[in-house]
Amino acid sequence: MSATSEPSGPASSHRRPRLAVVIGSGSVKCAAALGLLKVLKREGIGIDLLVGCSGGSLYAAMMALGTEPARAEEMTRALWTKELTARRNRVALLRAFVPFLKFPKRFGLVDDRLIMQRLRSAFGDARFEQARIPLFLTATDFGNGEQVVFRSGSVVDAVRASIAIPYVFEPWPVGDRLFVDGFLSDPMPVGVAIKEGADIIVTMGFESPYQPRVTSLLRFAFQLSSITSNNLLRANFSFHNLAHHNEIIPIVPQFKERIGLFDTHRIPYVIEEGERAAEQQLPYLRRLLAAPGA
Repeated sequence: MSATSEPSGPASSHRRPRLAVVIGSGSVKCAAALGLLKVLKREGIGIDLLVGCSGGSLYAAMMALGTEPARAEEMTRALWTKELTARRNRVALLRAFVPFLKFPKRFGLVDDRLIMQRLRSAFGDARFEQARIPLFLTATDFGNGEQVVFRSGSVVDAVRASIAIPYVFEPWPVGDRLFVDGFLSDPMPVGVAIKEGADIIVTMGFESPYQPRVTSLLRFAFQLSSITSNNLLRANFSFHNLAHHNEIIPIVPQFKERIGLFDTHRIPYVIEEGERAAEQQLPYLRRLLAAPGA
């Protein structure tokens, strides 16, 4: 785990450009990254490093560990369901709203035992050091708001930290620090790929869905998270486009229908649209990979 890293240096004409895939926040829409993976595998295009944030951390981890797209789709269906938020953290709620009880620093509306059970079922004891492709997952330090990059240790701990949606899931402890969702520091952590020396960066991330109706405290929390995440995503993406440090290729699937936070039954459609969007950018990606000194 580290908040900084040294770049690997500029590309030279004597080697293939380093290709990074960055998967940002976006809940179940992030499954579109599996469509991107299908295209890259079919075309024989290798990935040199993977960066994941929030919902995208699940898919970056699966891809880095060598999970096949079909298996990753099954894992998503099993992991990301409405049951994750069904059980409330009643102790935390009591402490939050009863004045004479100490407020819990690790406050979350949802009991996270089920999500931990499912993450462990999906990733087991996997560690970053076992990844077939170098893997970097981001979270946000709860104490100072800084982006932190996980690159070693437990994959489950890093993913759980990266998806710790404010108010919804408790901040997650790793070592002597607490972490919250990676989107709070950067919903599309292109900067990590730049620091790691990527020459070509393929990005995939999405605006989080707004609640059609705010009818509960949990929906209120999801709405605030979506507002924050979406505004940060637009601002940071605009910055990277203006700075233009490296070749950045956004893969933006066009969903004609609304995809809800837990619409796992729509995953085949989400993956299909990810594949379609990736194919549209494939000619440009191939030109960049073939360019001398790219």
